[in-house]
Amino acid sequence: MKQHEAVIEAMRTNGGYATLGWLYTEALKIPGVKWKTKTPFASIRRIVQDYRFFFKIRPGLWALNEAKGRLPKNIQDKRSQESVHSYYQGLLIELGNLKKLGTFVPNQDRRKQFLNSSLGEIITVDKIYPFSYEETVKRAQTIDVIWFNERKMPSELFEVEHTSDINRALLNFVLFQDFNVIFRIIAPQTRLKGVQSENLQPLLCRH
Repeated sequence: MKQHEAVIEAMRTNGGYATLGWLYTEALKIPGVKWKTKTPFASIRRIVQDYRFFFKIRPGLWALNEAKGRLPKNIQDKRSQESVHSYYQGLLIELGNLKKLGTFVPNQDRRKQFLNSSLGEIITVDKIYPFSYEETVKRAQTIDVIWFNERKMPSELFEVEHTSDINRALLNFVLFQDFNVIFRIIAPQTRLKGVQSENLQPLLCRH
């Protein structure tokens, strides 16, 4: 079996669509395939861009051409802001899980949908770790996504900003500046125009 056939087979088992994070795990499990590369994830990213077999639904989410017209409606829902927000939270959780990090989202977000699951079903940290003073931990519980390392300390904090003020996220991060943690804001490129300071640019992730 060829590599692209393994990706197709993996995607078929998931209903004809899959996130890259899901493919990174499941496509490599397909028997009879020799990847012969130290960077199989890069190979998968290249394969799904072959438009003879696949099409892109949205960033990080791909589907088989043969599945067009029969994908679930919620998979293609790009309109509601809540759907967009929880989708990117879900991608971040998948990526954190893939890195074998603890993943956490606020309690009020856990019933929100990410494809065919709720966010609460895919996180690995149910109750936030008491990594600092009570007031600091309480504030951390409002961050959109947190990755925890093996020592149960926060390693990366993410805020997904589509409609709310990016400055609010930046102010949130200021509270954690004394921790050895990476801060990231996930936002459309068009929303980054309002951020003027060059030293803030590394915090911003476009999609």
